[in-house]
Amino acid sequence: MTNHAQPYGAPAWALHPKSIALVGSVLGLAAFWSAIPPFTARSPLVPIVIGVLAIAAGLWAVTRGTRRLGFGAIAAGVLGLGLGLLATRSSSANLQVVFRADLVAQVLVFATPLTFGAIGGMVSERSGVVNVGLEGMMLMGAFWGVYGADKGGSWVVGILTALFAGGLFGLLHAYWSVHLRANQIISGMAINFLALGVTGYFFEQLYGNQNIPAGVSSIPNVKIPGIDHMAFIGPAIGDLNLLIWVGIVFVPLSYVVLFKTPVGLRVRACGEHPRAADTVGINVYAVRYAAVVVSGMLAALGGAFLSIGFLGGSFTENMTEGRGFIALAAMIFGNWRPFGAWGAALLFGFSTAIAYRLPVYSSSAATLFQALPYVLTLIAVAGVIGRSVPPAADGQPYVKQ
Repeated sequence: MTNHAQPYGAPAWALHPKSIALVGSVLGLAAFWSAIPPFTARSPLVPIVIGVLAIAAGLWAVTRGTRRLGFGAIAAGVLGLGLGLLATRSSSANLQVVFRADLVAQVLVFATPLTFGAIGGMVSERSGVVNVGLEGMMLMGAFWGVYGADKGGSWVVGILTALFAGGLFGLLHAYWSVHLRANQIISGMAINFLALGVTGYFFEQLYGNQNIPAGVSSIPNVKIPGIDHMAFIGPAIGDLNLLIWVGIVFVPLSYVVLFKTPVGLRVRACGEHPRAADTVGINVYAVRYAAVVVSGMLAALGGAFLSIGFLGGSFTENMTEGRGFIALAAMIFGNWRPFGAWGAALLFGFSTAIAYRLPVYSSSAATLFQALPYVLTLIAVAGVIGRSVPPAADGQPYVKQ
């Protein structure tokens, strides 16, 4: 019998191909990070050395069978080396504009609605119902959130109104998908178009197609005592909106609920083997209805963040601008798991934040830079097609026998 045990005294992870590949990916990031604030290495030798080490780690992992992570480390090394060289050739003034500490805060701002939408979509699809209507539910939350805050005089009322509106559209999607057994993709797209029409109509009827009045109650920021004035950390996370922190908390919370509780087990059972779940007494219809309604409420919370959080009490028609679809891509990219979806949301949030800062290098290409998040979404979805595995019964209507 072959002995695969580690040598005496060596840790279990030592020289493991996966560990080396992950180290290579981190080094690829470090190759770029070394040339931007707060480090700003001006010598091209620094990103070159770190990038070469990342590529070497990836090649070592690939030659030992860890192909996917190994190639990822190679790609990270090449990308980090290239971006690091570009950063060393750029002026320090431009780097300070693009990569200031508040970039972290902007990434979290842009990632928050995607986080709520991705977690909402994950809850729905884990129960077996595809939710392409995240965009419409998010848009409903954005309008009715600001309307509730305006008429109710409190952002709390706005959030409750947004949750109700998103839940109502989730219920409608569940009725079409679960009860009528309609095509869930078509049902979700109908939700999106319906939300666009409903919000546009009521915006014109209630506000005369004018701007929302000034002074609408908005979701407050949370200042962390002791770090709000610290260098780099203070501008990064010292003064963030309350819903940003709520979204971050929802990531581990959703993991615990879905994967560590009986409620989550029932939801996942309905998405994987609804017939077996029905056999042991789980009401598949009720679970799917509840999951889709919760999905709509979470997406609406992301929309409410846009209108009464990020913009401080404002609304424009179709203000979500495809964020619901990006959230859906983040969920798929994250393999229907909370932390993976959050990581993808942060990636898309970073691309959006960078897109607003890149015009400092070329004002003529400013419009082109704004397409960066959507291009990255297409690349990400194309890259995971055939690799991500959805719940087995996702998108399949269930007929009780």
